[in-house]
Amino acid sequence: MVKRKRVCVIGAGVSGLASANAFKARGHEVTVYERGADLGGVWEPSRSYPGIKTQSPKDLYRYSGMAMPDDYPEWPSGRQVYEYLWSFAEKNELLPLIRFSHTVRHIDRRAEGGWRVKVEGTGGQSDTVAFDFVVVASGTFTDKNVLTHRGQQAFEAAGGTVMHSCEYTDPAMIRDKNVVVLGFSKSATDVAVNAVKEGARSVTMVYLEPVWRIPYHFAGLINFKRILYCRASEAMFLPWGAGGIGRAARALAKPLIWANWRALEALLTMQHGLKKLGLRPEKPIETTISCGLPIATEGFFDLVKAGRIRTIQGTFDHYEDGQVVLTGGEKLPLDVAIQATGWKLGVPYLDEAARAALLEDDGQYRLYRLIVNPDLPDLGFVGFNSSFATVLTSDMAAQWLVRYADGKLARQPTHKTMREWIAAHLAWRRKDRPAAKVYGGLCSAPFHFHHLDELLADMGARKRRRANPLAEAFLPPDADAYAAYLASVPEYRVDGTGTRAVRPDAPAPAATGQPVGA
Repeated sequence: MVKRKRVCVIGAGVSGLASANAFKARGHEVTVYERGADLGGVWEPSRSYPGIKTQSPKDLYRYSGMAMPDDYPEWPSGRQVYEYLWSFAEKNELLPLIRFSHTVRHIDRRAEGGWRVKVEGTGGQSDTVAFDFVVVASGTFTDKNVLTHRGQQAFEAAGGTVMHSCEYTDPAMIRDKNVVVLGFSKSATDVAVNAVKEGARSVTMVYLEPVWRIPYHFAGLINFKRILYCRASEAMFLPWGAGGIGRAARALAKPLIWANWRALEALLTMQHGLKKLGLRPEKPIETTISCGLPIATEGFFDLVKAGRIRTIQGTFDHYEDGQVVLTGGEKLPLDVAIQATGWKLGVPYLDEAARAALLEDDGQYRLYRLIVNPDLPDLGFVGFNSSFATVLTSDMAAQWLVRYADGKLARQPTHKTMREWIAAHLAWRRKDRPAAKVYGGLCSAPFHFHHLDELLADMGARKRRRANPLAEAFLPPDADAYAAYLASVPEYRVDGTGTRAVRPDAPAPAATGQPVGA
């Protein structure tokens, strides 16, 4: 008999909604705490820069139980993703479960099991609520990574602007201004291209090193998902848990694999004109393919070729009146500095003991299946298995986690099993696949199929592959297929209650957890 649990979900973005849906569908009492005034996480409009769109095609960036609308383009805009997430929450009656503008400040372990969650609501009012299980779904993009350089205070006092890329929400901020973008990520090139199109006086990008960028279409013809997002391409990498036979097979195929990557580099170099632009990376592309691999912003290389975007290798040293001085001594006219410097990964509401159990000294996370830690019971992490198909992998992680919490996995792991898997996975990241160390090791890409195969096997899915072996080998993940795989998992449910949909500006529902002391 499965006990009905009081479940706290932290965050109402992609992963939080997946978690709330999974636990609610099993019949648990769910409360979602979202520090913002709306759902969507990074896709919430106030956090999105103009022109943002997905890096993944819409058929990959979706939940297993709900496709994106047919009239969405192949790569939906940020606003369209937000509206899709809103529709998912409405369809699954998740909105009444969400307490908007509520920030989790601290969680600590209860002696009798579960966790105490200290939450700060609107007006600074605090409350502490007891839950049987907590899902951390605040994601890998939690807090802005903001850099401060000498002279910034005086520069801003004189009328200059320094902002994070997520704060660039209105093109009027940069019109007729000298703009310098710090960074070379996808968001950096997106912002630079948008600034040119929106009438910036000048646009310069300052970056540490060039990176490989994948075009939306190879040679203008082939959608990149058909080359990089399939089992056949995944087989060119050594996955975690590979045995002797797998390692031997890969060793035999190594010359062919090497030739494939060199051909891909040659294609990208020619397609983007990287040598002439001085932007050809030195690192082999196969060592950089992970969750941080950027897609080439449409029009970026053309604008660089035309001289409308200037690129300089280096970084900021300090600000002066109306300019920024780079580490190489070059001075650039500056009105607006936009830091496309990413996000800080962390779980600040965990106490020191919990963080010590969760994190290695080098910042690598200790998570079995990238979801749970054996030394932190009644606690799980969803969305910490980042990928090129984040919505789908978060969805599957949430489905795995609720069954783990309820003891309903077909392969319910022991503490010993989890510790051994974590140790082996850490060793693999450090020795065989250093690129997997990005995001604290919380990246399942490019091993989407391998990761999802493990989760499905753990859940006891009777069906885990498409019937057509060629389709399974050469086509990208199919969310509808994964819905069918989940339908083959043994079903169960605890008693539940119905809900009704409300907007985020409606009165917040009472938390379903138990007030401490009650």
